[in-house]
Amino acid sequence: DTFYLSKDILMRTQTSPMQARALEKHDFSKGPLKMISPGIVYRRDTDDPTHSHQFHQVEGLVIDEHVTMADLKGTLITMAQNIFGDKFDIRLRPSYFPFTEPSVEVDVTCFNCMGKGCDVCKHTGWIEVL
Repeated sequence: DTFYLSKDILMRTQTSPMQARALEKHDFSKGPLKMISPGIVYRRDTDDPTHSHQFHQVEGLVIDEHVTMADLKGTLITMAQNIFGDKFDIRLRPSYFPFTEPSVEVDVTCFNCMGKGCDVCKHTGWIEVL
């Protein structure tokens, strides 16, 4: 799933290492950790209307007391609405990833058919964006 430029050089496949660096450097005696790590990543993937070998990835990390799924949900919905606009519906689907918990996938109304179903969205009316 990765792009090697040579035997020893690999294109960045994810932005997760930024979280580990932030955890190592953060002084929790000064308060909670809240961070995002956006970046361009590369994966060996066949390009089609909803996949690309190069894409933008945004990961977030919050470590504090009393943080809930409602906080994650509100953050994701607000971000998606600001990026895609009000004319698109947004839905969250529970999902399992072994490296995050809780986890959801975020879908927006298909830009091509506006939710009616087409080849771009595999006739679901939705495009997965997160």
